[in-house]
Amino acid sequence: MTNSVTNAALLEIARTIALEAGALAALRRFEGVSVVDRKSSPVDVVTAADRETEAFIRARLAELRPDDGFLGEESGAGTSTSGLTWIVDPIDGTVNFLYGIPNYSVSIAVVEGEPDPLTWTALAGAVFNPETGESYTASAGGGAFLGDRRLEVPASVDLSQALIATGFAYSAEERGRQGAIVAQLLPEVRDIRRMGTSSLDLCAVATGRVNAYYEWTLSPWDHAAAALIAREAGATVKGRADAAPSRDFILAAAPELAIVLEAKLLALGA
Repeated sequence: MTNSVTNAALLEIARTIALEAGALAALRRFEGVSVVDRKSSPVDVVTAADRETEAFIRARLAELRPDDGFLGEESGAGTSTSGLTWIVDPIDGTVNFLYGIPNYSVSIAVVEGEPDPLTWTALAGAVFNPETGESYTASAGGGAFLGDRRLEVPASVDLSQALIATGFAYSAEERGRQGAIVAQLLPEVRDIRRMGTSSLDLCAVATGRVNAYYEWTLSPWDHAAAALIAREAGATVKGRADAAPSRDFILAAAPELAIVLEAKLLALGA
């Protein structure tokens, strides 16, 4: 890395801008939301607030960190000359946002290396839910926090007692396959939760609100910040086998439960 900025300083930037962007998103939600575009499928929607919020974040980062790169859900990539790249989801949980369900977030992370989750090193991240006011933050080696409260993943539980969060792809065919696996997993666990915002699902692992989370087809901006938060809270956050989390697969849980859950998912054909 060619830039000597500290992780703590990067985290403060991420947290501050996430709070500012969250206030903007919440205002637009209050004013009323409409779909302006669709991406990978008819149910993969984009709102004007998604684009406006990302443009706001991108502009703020350009002011504060002009040499850093940028990778956002709505506006694509920008080149880094510092070795750092900001990974941004302006509104994670857009369908929740569209329907007025108070479970969406602004997610901002900064990583070292190429903007590829298989190879990057996450340095700092912030996830903010404007509707609840909850702000999750973490820096590499600095721990994870909900506001000022340090987070620590609770001890593993038996799979039969585990509350598991997951999500589904936008592709109808892929959702069908994922639903079939959930149907087989459901009798083996305490229950399943599908809350619609991957970043907040990962943060829920960090807080102990769920025991584990898994999903396929996530984009880098869906998990860049929250995976660091869960990991810094003590969770195992991984991809398939020895791989890092990626679009292929992500799983987060207390270490012992992560081993058991991954084995179960593999046995079910995941």
